[in-house]
Amino acid sequence: MIFKNLKKNHYINLIIVIFIFTLDRISKIYVLYLNDKYQDGEIFSSKFLNISLIWNDGIAFGLLSFDQSYTYNALTFIIAAIIFILLIMIIKNEGLKQYSFLIIFSGAIGNLFDRVYYKAVPDFIDLHINNFHWFIFNVSDIFITLGVIFMILIEIVSKDKPIKNYD
Repeated sequence: MIFKNLKKNHYINLIIVIFIFTLDRISKIYVLYLNDKYQDGEIFSSKFLNISLIWNDGIAFGLLSFDQSYTYNALTFIIAAIIFILLIMIIKNEGLKQYSFLIIFSGAIGNLFDRVYYKAVPDFIDLHINNFHWFIFNVSDIFITLGVIFMILIEIVSKDKPIKNYD
């Protein structure tokens, strides 16, 4: 009964969410496996990229990290509420804007899963040039960032902008 009301677009959206979530899970499970194998050492190192596991109990890029569990739980609840709002935005939009929200939603679900399951998010991708290191991130963070970039580009090139009349 429920499946009769679903459109082809809903199946595509579900496939995107499952694909991004699975890609994120596989990458994190593999890095956790390698971290155990190499006894908390650096997993991979090159001139511009290091793979080294850190646990992020804050929000994006380790911001707002807390030691108190009630603050962590409140932050997790706020993130879950934002994910619910993203779901509403996915339903209310269509086209490229919907897919941008969908990509952000998928990445956020991956990180929320880790926050609930591990009580922290495993981050492991460390891009650097000489001694300048960008924030360490994971595959979910890549998709969240891409979704936000797509959303910004859509807003910049959108033809639905209101025209201001200065007469």
